[in-house]
Amino acid sequence: MSESEGEGVVDVAEMLNGRRDGWNESMGVRYVRAVPGEVVAEFTVGPQHHQAYGIVHGGVYAGVIETLASVGASLDAMPRGQSVVGLENHTSFLRAVREGTLRARAVPLTRGRRSQVWEATVTDASGRAIASGRVRLLLLEAGAALAGETVAIKV
Repeated sequence: MSESEGEGVVDVAEMLNGRRDGWNESMGVRYVRAVPGEVVAEFTVGPQHHQAYGIVHGGVYAGVIETLASVGASLDAMPRGQSVVGLENHTSFLRAVREGTLRARAVPLTRGRRSQVWEATVTDASGRAIASGRVRLLLLEAGAALAGETVAIKV
């Protein structure tokens, strides 16, 4: 937790784990911590994460990084009635992995009222960086439409 976030910050990791959507469920993403200034999650590598060479597909890293950034940005935006959507995802793949439990941590670089930028790193059990990325997100006002529908979290 950053120094600017005082007491009373609610960690919603367990709530998120209880309401995992299709992608998080399929990838086995388990939230460890989810507060407005930091989101941490883990997943255990399995066959569903592999590409043809038997290593984790880069899209998994990009997806995990964007998911954590989106959760963090949402936790900041929701009290103002806003929702968020990703605009850019720049993910670099640093080290190949075939198995093990990976941990991803995302923190904000900037949190404005119209856009946010989050940075995340995926590490292995030894703490080695496996992937890193930055995500830029757009904050939408309450009642905004996205793909022809009003933005709402599906439950």
